[in-house]
Amino acid sequence: MNDRPALLLDLDGTLTDSVYQHALAWCKALELAGITLSVWRIHRRIGMSGGLLAESLARETGHELSEQEAANVKQAHLRLFTAHLHDIRPLPGAQDLMRHLTKKGVPWAVATSGPLASAGPLLKLVDVPPGVPVISRDDVEHAKPNPDLWLAAAERLGVPIESAIAVGDSVWDLLAARRARALGVGLLSGGYGQEELERAGAYRVYEDPADLLVHIDELGIR
Repeated sequence: MNDRPALLLDLDGTLTDSVYQHALAWCKALELAGITLSVWRIHRRIGMSGGLLAESLARETGHELSEQEAANVKQAHLRLFTAHLHDIRPLPGAQDLMRHLTKKGVPWAVATSGPLASAGPLLKLVDVPPGVPVISRDDVEHAKPNPDLWLAAAERLGVPIESAIAVGDSVWDLLAARRARALGVGLLSGGYGQEELERAGAYRVYEDPADLLVHIDELGIR
């Protein structure tokens, strides 16, 4: 019997160094819709579903988006983000972490708030092995901070969510983990601070996947 906990991994800012490319793409997409915001304000929402992100930022400016406007903003974001793909790299240790989990027989999956259209190239970039479950925004009714993605990932693995560890880089990942009743682990590689991640529910915080791998025994994985 495998008594190791399952790991549920976020993608942007957890396996790939892509948070700031997303922020810049959202900034330009919102600007095209007549909404001007500083990039740092947008960064604070990265990790949410795209629709919720656009709506929440629009509210900050008093600009209510129609359904069509919101769809246009999301399409523009995808187009602009795709143009930045050549600048994106795997985070340090991301591929080593995935190889280690696979070698040790640890059940693991990827759960991302992004649609497969934007997540697909990143999954190829980090070389997620065939057969590893990938849950994207397209697979659930609500993305983070709702718990749906983490719950779906655990279900796909066939493990109780209470025995899973959800690893993410944003407060939205960790709020979703708390709501799903999974243990949350935070990474600093998405730009949030340690105290912010701990307040959102992280019981351990590491710098990036490489640092997590060095301390993987702290998660009960040996």
